[in-house]
Amino acid sequence: MNLIRTSFLLLSFFFATSSIKSQELVKSPAPFGPLPTQKQLDWQEMEFYAFVHFSLNTFTNKEWGYGDESPALFNPTHLDVRQWARVVKEAGMKGIILVAKHHDGFCLWPSAYTERSVKNSPWENGKGDLVKELAAACKEYHLKLGLYLSPWDRNHPDYGKPEYITYFRNQLKELLTNYGDVFEMWFDGANGGDGYYGGANETRKINSLEYYNWDETYKLIYKIAPKTLVWGVGPSEARWIGNEEGRAGKTNWSLLRQKDELAGKVHYTEFMSGHEDGERWVPGEADVSIRPGWFYHAVEDDKVRPLDEMVDIYYESIGRNATLLLNLPVDRRGLVHENDVTRLKELVATIQADFKTELLAKSKVTANNVRGNSAEFAAKNVIDGNKETFWATDDNVKTASIEFVFDQPTAIDRILLQEYIKLGQRVKAFTVEAKVNGLWKTIANETTIGYKRILRLDRVVASALRINITDSKAGLVISNIQAYNAPTFVRAPEIQHDKNGTVTITSEPGNSIYYTVDGKKPTLKSKLYQGTFTYNEAVQIKAIAINNEENISSAVNTAKYGISKEKWKVLSVSGGDLKTVNRIIDGNPNTDWGFGNASDKLPLEITLDMGAILKIKGFTYVPQQVGNNLNLISNYEFYTSTDAVNWTRQSEGEFSNIRNNPIEQFKVFKEVKTRYLRFVAVSAVGKGQAVSIAEINVIE
Repeated sequence: MNLIRTSFLLLSFFFATSSIKSQELVKSPAPFGPLPTQKQLDWQEMEFYAFVHFSLNTFTNKEWGYGDESPALFNPTHLDVRQWARVVKEAGMKGIILVAKHHDGFCLWPSAYTERSVKNSPWENGKGDLVKELAAACKEYHLKLGLYLSPWDRNHPDYGKPEYITYFRNQLKELLTNYGDVFEMWFDGANGGDGYYGGANETRKINSLEYYNWDETYKLIYKIAPKTLVWGVGPSEARWIGNEEGRAGKTNWSLLRQKDELAGKVHYTEFMSGHEDGERWVPGEADVSIRPGWFYHAVEDDKVRPLDEMVDIYYESIGRNATLLLNLPVDRRGLVHENDVTRLKELVATIQADFKTELLAKSKVTANNVRGNSAEFAAKNVIDGNKETFWATDDNVKTASIEFVFDQPTAIDRILLQEYIKLGQRVKAFTVEAKVNGLWKTIANETTIGYKRILRLDRVVASALRINITDSKAGLVISNIQAYNAPTFVRAPEIQHDKNGTVTITSEPGNSIYYTVDGKKPTLKSKLYQGTFTYNEAVQIKAIAINNEENISSAVNTAKYGISKEKWKVLSVSGGDLKTVNRIIDGNPNTDWGFGNASDKLPLEITLDMGAILKIKGFTYVPQQVGNNLNLISNYEFYTSTDAVNWTRQSEGEFSNIRNNPIEQFKVFKEVKTRYLRFVAVSAVGKGQAVSIAEINVIE
């Protein structure tokens, strides 16, 4: 018996050691394609961070300063950067990027290289340093500090000349050596154009890829601040997502053909999706403002993006393999406005509720291929909560399935997936199936994953879930898969108001709508919407939608309208299609009128009759909203008259940043009485001759 027992033990030891050796021979998957640096990995894991636009523009009510504004205008009354940091921290954001210098050249720190800074402002008697204060606040609230330094300077007399590059780099040195670690250096793509330029008042054109000698500029940055990730123009480590709407493409590669980009061969619209065949790891950052504009404008206090839109932005940025940079336009007091704070709290509450309880951790998970049948790369690694472990397949297996079986049918409407991107981004396509009443049902058909992909799905009650990777560049490396059952989200109703004062409110099928016209918050006791109604006076309409099945309310949607345009007429126009010109006063932003036939030449004049004398304190221009070539107006003049004979110019200038942010443009002036309006399109974006107008409105 002892001989048999000894033989058995020897055999057991042999098989055990053979198994161990077998597993030892299973190597980790080799890296594939371009890879992220540790700096890029750390940056991507931040996911959500804040932008702060606060400068002279805040006090001049501009988006882009011309460069001739006096530093004495910068004088916040209750500046509190700790409030900024607290708001950002409570919203779950991981850092703040401060616009330290915008295009007008005004510096929020006392730069030794210019007098155009806070040292010549009334704020703190010229002794203040806003960058220093924010750096301290970020440290206190455990946030990372990032900085924006505009390469374009519309004030500096040497802009466009070699001497300016020395100035620009000197300011970079100040920012990167005096305020601690900077997690991201942000360079805007707006470079060259008209400006004050020390009194020259001229247009200066530069080649943005060559003028700044970005290779040398980047070397300088990395020598001073090796931990700083550089965003923007040049050989950057992260890319603009290609719009200012905060949304990445459904397909989003963290790769970019950067050599082609630096040669001017890549159109910015390609940034939304990146390049599958990109030779460098350049992940996308989605930037968007919580309001229409980037700087604070009081007229936008009631135009904070609706909760529905903010939730969509979250899922279409962070949920699509990008980071989200959300702008908070600090107001003239020096505070994040209450309306913005309220919206942030609503967003945080919604996202936290969506991801409250993870559902896969207790499921039984299997995969149809595991690399070398090794436990090190087993399917269960995707639910172990460890970002450094992953399910991997054999090298030659580029399609595979992983299945999760529940103890009992489980409701699901969110799925989160992550690749182990230290080894590269690989997945090109995948599907999701749910087993419902014993039958498999495809509930999603998607493309890339990358660092993080989140799917919003119609709720299903499933006994099992299956992820099928249907196409991949190389063997799979999936680090995390999660599922959730988010609460039903009821979208706020849409409110429309035409030129005749007809109000239409719409919502999703199965919802009831309640509304008010007195500014009060609507409740179930408010008026039930039963069809269109007419309201010809100035009004603020607030409405909510109620899901009748679950008795869940939407957020409140608010819409402000002036008196109806029923009496408005177009008196004259200097060109364009006269048959459709009334579209500019029809109350519908989705219809537009165009100017730009062969015989048409800018400037363009349009004269309007409002039908009665009214008090107004500004106007708005809504550019074309539908289509790819929007034919945007860049510079304008606006006149008023009580008799259509004697005209007074009330406003002139530019619609700053309209190329990248073609939203309704607000221009305010001192209140006047007028009946007649004259709008002049002086020039177009791109110096073309074609312009379009969706709507002209007045601010009462």
